[in-house]
Amino acid sequence: MADYVDEVSLMDYLNVIWKRKWLIIIPTFLTAVVAGIVSLIMPPKWEIDTIILPAKFLTQIQSGQLEEIVVSDPKQIAGQINQRSYDNLIAAELNLDIRKFPKIKAENLRDTKLVRLSLRDNDITRAKDILNSLFNHLKRDLDKKIDVELKGIDTKIEGKRSEIKQKEIVISDLENEILQKRLQIKDRENEIKTTENEIKKLQNNIAIKEIEIQSKEVEKEKNKKEIESLENKMKISEERVANILNEIKAVKQRIDEIVEQQKKALAEKRQSTDAVSLLLYSNEIQQNVRYYNSLDEQLSNEKITRENLDFSICDKQAELKLLDNRINQIKAEIETIRADIKNLETKKEVIKTEIEKINGQIKTVNNEIQKTRTDIGTIEKEIGLLEDQKGRIDYTLLIKEPTSSVYPVSPRKRVNVAIAGILGLFMFTMLAFFIEYISKQQPNKT
Repeated sequence: MADYVDEVSLMDYLNVIWKRKWLIIIPTFLTAVVAGIVSLIMPPKWEIDTIILPAKFLTQIQSGQLEEIVVSDPKQIAGQINQRSYDNLIAAELNLDIRKFPKIKAENLRDTKLVRLSLRDNDITRAKDILNSLFNHLKRDLDKKIDVELKGIDTKIEGKRSEIKQKEIVISDLENEILQKRLQIKDRENEIKTTENEIKKLQNNIAIKEIEIQSKEVEKEKNKKEIESLENKMKISEERVANILNEIKAVKQRIDEIVEQQKKALAEKRQSTDAVSLLLYSNEIQQNVRYYNSLDEQLSNEKITRENLDFSICDKQAELKLLDNRINQIKAEIETIRADIKNLETKKEVIKTEIEKINGQIKTVNNEIQKTRTDIGTIEKEIGLLEDQKGRIDYTLLIKEPTSSVYPVSPRKRVNVAIAGILGLFMFTMLAFFIEYISKQQPNKT
């Protein structure tokens, strides 16, 4: 047959077709007529479709931006529907025969998150009921995920709010700590004031003691001058005593000379004139004796004066020693007070260092409070984002109500007649070629 086909030319094909034209035309026409009659007899079907938007929510991606995410991929939803996953549920709900259940088609509209559902049925009401039931089942399944997402967001928000409360408690504790530290600073400052008052008191005490030293020094100088005066008086008294002694000695010598002269006169036994001389001698002796006694009394008085002066000098010297001892004692007390002042100054510096340390601690606590408040602000922003995310969660929506086509989509009479005519023409043309081939092979067999 291959050799035969190779030898046949285009004209031979046309001859065969022309020769068997009625075998081709009449059956092809009849086939097209039958297809048209069948199309007229078949009940008309409408296409009913609807569009849904799966539930969606916002989520934060790695860059920190919010991105809208559907709970289930529209292509996956369309795949489940096309696999007839919901047919049994819908048929049971609407009391339909699953064997006569129409096929539902689903597709993800290009470059969108929308899902288009469609089916063809001769009962428009039933078709709409099927699509509405399918939407309800989808909404229930998809919204469950949304409820879980909402619950998760609410849990996060509660967690964030609890975290804020904990941080507010931390801030309250830190503020109380700052208050305690400020009270400590106030106590330290009062302690410094008390120390300064003690220092001033001690300094005043030093001033008083220095004044006392000056007073003692003045008293000491006064005593020295008094001692010097007494010593001068002592010298004068000593000079007087010496003079009195010399005078006494001279008077005694004079008395002795007069007595000797009197004795000589008595020994010579002179005349009356001599008696007068003797009487004069006696009077002179008596005068000298009285003068001697007077000098002796002056000497005793001067000795008493010297003793009094000596006692006064001793008293003044003892008083000087007491003054020196008191001055030294006061100086020692001043040194002790200065040591106390130095200790108080050291204590004051230590307290100031403690105050600086507490101020540093307060600064650190303030930084912690500021950091915690910043954290609270960040958490509040996160809560705001979660609230915004929660507010932007959308449940599954019916974007387009189930709607039927204006005209039936099947049967397509013209298309069916055209297809039947083309297929009949092709089949009966092949049949004509086959019959021509059989007829040509019969003479060869005879």
